Amino acid sequence: MMQDRNGERVDNRISRNLAPGSGDWKSAVMRGLRCRCPACGEGHAFSSYLKVSPACDACGQELHHHCADDFPPYLTIFVVGKIVGTGIYICEMHYEPALWFHVATWPLLTVALSLALLPPMKGAVVGLQYALGMHGFGEAGPAGRNQKDERGNTA
Repeated sequence: MMQDRNGERVDNRISRNLAPGSGDWKSAVMRGLRCRCPACGEGHAFSSYLKVSPACDACGQELHHHCADDFPPYLTIFVVGKIVGTGIYICEMHYEPALWFHVATWPLLTVALSLALLPPMKGAVVGLQYALGMHGFGEAGPAGRNQKDERGNTA
């Protein structure tokens, strides 16, 4: 059994809930890449292909106030461009296939990779925003419940 320096089991530490703005961005991003809730890693982050769920169905963490905007498509284009560009270069330098091969292969691969990578990239961006407490994530409690400040006002 693996333990950390505090004596806590490592597998328990990985499955625990993260607080918004906790700074544990690696766990939140990895949970987002799996299209799971960045807080608990259990519930689904998406209600459809790219629509983020209003709240996690497992822990109740509100996810509706994310602001991913154009960053997930940018990351997707960057990754797909590197993969396809490297593939074209290696294929052309080592094998010199016919033009029909390039026309039939690379556009299909580009579209397939883009459609496959876009939801995980968006999940990762939502997870990063959650871990850093951006766009309203830091204002709600760990399970999406509003916390009261020292004057009794809710955030």
